[in-house]
Order: sequence, then C-alpha cells, then structure tokens
Amino acid sequence: MSRTKPRVQLDDPGPGSRWDVRRPATGLVARALVAVALLVGTTGSLAAADPPRAWVEEWPRTDFGRSSVDLAEIHSGGPPRDGIPPIDDPVFADVGDATELPLDEPVIGLSVDGDARAYPLRILIWHEITNDVVGGIPVAVTYCPLCNAAIVFDRRMDGHTLSFGTTGKLRHSDLVMYDRETESWWQQFLGEAIVGEMTGKALRVLPSRLESFGRFRERHPQGKVQVPGDPELRPYGRNPYTGYDSAVRPFLYAGHLPPDIPAMAYVVAVEGEAWTLDLVRQQRRIQSGDTVITWEPGKRSALDTAAIARGRDLGNVVVQRQTAAGSVDLPYDLTFAFVFHAFRPGAPIHR
Repeated sequence: MSRTKPRVQLDDPGPGSRWDVRRPATGLVARALVAVALLVGTTGSLAAADPPRAWVEEWPRTDFGRSSVDLAEIHSGGPPRDGIPPIDDPVFADVGDATELPLDEPVIGLSVDGDARAYPLRILIWHEITNDVVGGIPVAVTYCPLCNAAIVFDRRMDGHTLSFGTTGKLRHSDLVMYDRETESWWQQFLGEAIVGEMTGKALRVLPSRLESFGRFRERHPQGKVQVPGDPELRPYGRNPYTGYDSAVRPFLYAGHLPPDIPAMAYVVAVEGEAWTLDLVRQQRRIQSGDTVITWEPGKRSALDTAAIARGRDLGNVVVQRQTAAGSVDLPYDLTFAFVFHAFRPGAPIHR
C-alpha cells in the first residue's frame, strides 16, 4: 500500500538539478515562489508566435517562426540550456561487475540486435539524456523525472543522426529537448519536434523496459550497465525530488488535471490508452486485444525517498504484443495521470 506525504521536499543538491535555479533562497517556499514567478513570467503575456527576447538571444539558431504548439505553454524549468548536462560518452561495466548498484533499483533496459544495456535512473535523474549507439543504432535514452517518463528514441532523422541536449524548458512539466544540429525543440513525452526547423517531425520510439537492475541482469547476463563517468560529479543514488510521486499535485504544472483520478497516480500508457498501476498491480495480468500487460514486484521508485535504494516498491511492468511468432515488447510509459491527460486529452484511463 502506498503511503501519502504532506508535501514534496525538493532538496538542494547543487548544480544540474531542476531546483538549482541559482537564487539565494533555498527553502521549499522560496522555490515554489520562484516556480510561480517563472510560470507567470512566461505564460502571462506571451503571444503564440512571439518568443521572449531572452530565448532569441540564447537560441539564435532556433527558428521560432515555426512551431506546432503555443509558445506560451513552454516555460523555464530553472536550469539554463544544458544546465542538466546530457551524457554523450557513456561508460559501461559488465552487469556482473556492477556490485554497487542494488538489484531492485530501476533501470531502463534496452536490447538491440543482441546488444543489451541498462541505464540506471540514479544516473539519468541527474542528466535526463544519454546519447548512445546500441546494436548499431544511434539512440537517445531519456528520462523526465517530473513525468517519470523513460523513453528511448532512434536518433536518426531524414538521413542524418541527431544528438540531443536539454533546453532547460518544460511543457506540461515534461522535458523539452533540443537537437544540436538544427537547435529545434522536441517534446520528450511525444518524441515530436514542436519548435524550429524540425517542427512536425517525430522520432521513432524503441521498445524498452523500466525494470529492476536484477531483472535486467537475469534477462541479459552478458549485458552492460551504465556507470558514472565521474562518480563525484553528482550524488548518484540520491533523489533530488524527495516525495514527488506521492504529492497531491505536480510541481511546475499549470494545465488541466484529469477528472476522477489523482493527478499523481501512476498509469501504464500504451498506444493511446492507459491503465492505472493500481489496477495492473491488482490483476497482475491485463489483456486488451493482442496487448498483454503484466506486473511483478521488485522495482523501487526513483522519486520517493531521498535514497533511491530505499524507495517504495512500484514493481516491474512488461508490455508485449502477442504475434504468431511469439510475444514482442511494445513501447509503453509508466507515467502520471496528469501527464497522460495533458498529452492525450480525452483518451481513456482504465481503473
């Protein structure tokens, strides 16, 4: 049974966190006031086609005349461009040698043509993007903590390979990425370019699993796991969003909330539908057409306690499609109800 907490404790861990807004005040109330000021300052008077002067100065190569969304929906998340630094040269260890990583901590498990790699959330919570090549395919392994959105994209587009960084901006509390080649802005949850030259393009999502390290290691005993290139760069293993996934409301979100379901309820989203994690956990197996969703215990939340290793058990979700040749993994999101509602308004949430 999940527990409730009276408020979110946003720690102040230093540079690179969304809460490192480079202001003298460090308390929770001060951070909340800064966040409100950021929201009001960017959404209160901004015309749909009129970016703030600061954006134009910071992003001279971005074509703000092309966008698929109202620019008023995009606001600062606190850090500047690449203030949350992506990883471009990831370092890996054999899974059997990664003895410091608890077996029940969450990782993004990816396997392409026999090349199996795990990306721990204890690293991605501080960097949000890892640009890598797996099985010969250039990929962007992404994680947005405010949405718990763990998504892997194929970085190839129109015959070119893109590399991604963080804009420091959010839309519907979700990470807005940018590609370094055109400096177009991309919505992480959708994998779609929303501002700039690439507007309207969509990245291909690769099937991956948000699973425990132990499950990944069992599936891929010869696999690799990402390790910090510099273990002193960030307090890896620490969660700077303490209590976030049991809060009443999301932080830095000003959109509509879903009706009849808590905003921060976990949901499993698959191809335009979602099922609450409570329902999936209760039934253990849900079948919808040829799609099968299963749940087993043993994976901790990265957004619960200050130490990820002590987070509550969210369990392992697997989503597969049944075919004549057997079951194949499908892309899915283990995200929050408010996120699914914001990006898929009107889509069903089964509970």
